[in-house]
Formats: sequence, C-alpha cells, structure tokens
Amino acid sequence: MVQMERPSDLPHEVAAPVALVPATFEELFTAHHGRLFRALYLIVGNSFEAEELMQDAFLRVLERWDRLENPEGYLYRCAINSTRSRFRRLQVAARRTLSPGQPEDPFAAADLRDELVRALRALPERQRAALVLTDLLDLKSEEAATLLGCTAASVRSLASHGRAALRPTLEADDER
Repeated sequence: MVQMERPSDLPHEVAAPVALVPATFEELFTAHHGRLFRALYLIVGNSFEAEELMQDAFLRVLERWDRLENPEGYLYRCAINSTRSRFRRLQVAARRTLSPGQPEDPFAAADLRDELVRALRALPERQRAALVLTDLLDLKSEEAATLLGCTAASVRSLASHGRAALRPTLEADDER
C-alpha cells in the first residue's frame, strides 16, 4: 500500500514559481519558437504568414534585446500587433480592390463580343474549335484532342494558327 502525503506533512512555505528570464536571445528563440508559431498559425490560418510574422517579432526582440525587461512579453506583443496591422492592411486593400470603379459600357462589351464572334467565324472550323476548347473553355490540349479526334500536338498547332489569324483583325480593332 502506497502512503499518500497529507497536507500537514508538506512544508508550510512553498516558494512561488520564479519566472525565468532567458539569458540569451538563443534561449528565448528555442523556448518560444514552436509555441509562437502555433499561436500565429491559429490566428492567421496560413503557415507562411505565421512564419513571417514570427520572424518579424523575433527580429524586433533581437534589435532591442539589451533594453528589454520582459523579452517574452515583448515578443508576443509584437507578434499580435503585427497580426492586427496585417489584417488592417488586408482590409484596406480589399476595400480598394472591391470598390466600384468606372461602370462598364454595355454597348462596348456587346461590340467587342460581336467583333470576336465575327473574327472566329472567319477561321476554318478546326482552328475555331481548337481555340474555343483550349482558350475559352480552358481544356488541356490532350482533352481537346480527344474531342476533336486528333493528337494534342495538332490541337496546339491549330490553336496557334487560329490565334495568329485573329491577331491582325483584333489589333486593327484596338487601333480604332
């Protein structure tokens, strides 16, 4: 039978845990690298961004190492502040990107579509089919070859010739 210690058997004075301040930057890095990376990864959801934010935070600590009283606290504060700044920058960029610009002219779009259809109709049928399958429907040349009943090299050649034939027509329209 194992005898358990009773509270009265324990010493009355228990020393409070002492926060160990790392003596060197290398000790700080070793002790907090994994933990900080995991925390940042959970916040940003991307390992590359988490790694970059972590490196920036460690760099800031290293730059101020001789002046810091609490390097661990400063490390985590820098990392979180950088994360917040990054989110703010992304929000601003998203607003700029998604803000409505100049309204599209529906008539110009219709004219462009009409010109493109006319130019495609002027091409031989196999070139037109190869162009539509590879450029407009984003099929690979192998997939288009199966549909057209020829080799992938033939599809690439037909599409290339079709583009070359369209180029003068579409460039002449751009100059107007």
